[in-house]
Amino acid sequence: MANALGDKIAAGGLVTVMAAHNPLSARLAEEAGFDGIWASGFELSAAYGVPDASLLSFTQHLDMTRAMIEQVAVPLIADLDTGYGNAINVRHVVGAYARAGSAAVVIEDKTFPKDTSLLAGARQELVRVDEFQGKIEAAREAGAGHDLLVIARTEALIADLGIEEALRRGAAYAEAGADLLLIHSKRKTPDEIVAFTERWGAQIPLVIVPTAYPQLTEAKVKALGKISIVIYANHAVRAAVGAMREAFAAIRRDGGIHKVESRIASVEDIFDLQRVAAMKAAEKKYLR
Repeated sequence: MANALGDKIAAGGLVTVMAAHNPLSARLAEEAGFDGIWASGFELSAAYGVPDASLLSFTQHLDMTRAMIEQVAVPLIADLDTGYGNAINVRHVVGAYARAGSAAVVIEDKTFPKDTSLLAGARQELVRVDEFQGKIEAAREAGAGHDLLVIARTEALIADLGIEEALRRGAAYAEAGADLLLIHSKRKTPDEIVAFTERWGAQIPLVIVPTAYPQLTEAKVKALGKISIVIYANHAVRAAVGAMREAFAAIRRDGGIHKVESRIASVEDIFDLQRVAAMKAAEKKYLR
């Protein structure tokens, strides 16, 4: 899996990655043609109904990540937030994700426990640069032998520390052995990301998450150069919430499912996503 992701990056095209929070959403992302899956901490936290603030356990996230990996053929990038603690925690956690088959992991330079990046008024303290370099080195060691890519994520722009600090941290993280750098921004326009990209020395490729600035299309990202991966980090759960709200409200409004039935996925569609036909073929082969 990691080789597949690395090969896509090496080929020079833009790798598109869609968030997922369970195997069904991962399979739908694969069906839509995305190059990879983002095992989103935000989405999984939302699915459990808790804030994205380091409240989910390592095993809760890992179990769902493993379940997604088992059900799709495209590579998966695991969103590990701060790595669940210090460099020793990172080494332990990343090793588990590598053995589970993750193609890449992302760790960010905020303090543990974290607040989600786009929350107004949230805590956005960053750890020391040398401390985070140690985390990157621990992650690389833990992924050795598994072709695991280590993506370092700097929240310097999220913390309003400016482009100079983001560049300084990015260079230090590349020096520590990160394979890619995720640069995140909460600005409502892409200007900050564009300015950072133009000044980035291209020591390692960039990764972006354009949630706050959706007008930065893939065509515009490709034109910037230096960016290898774009992650749509929360659109699966947001789409699901919108669709469920609409269907549930219609059923209450209409006093039944008679009107909504034609507007939602058929039971047969769900059977297809569950690979029921393959199970039935196996029954014919093996059940005696």
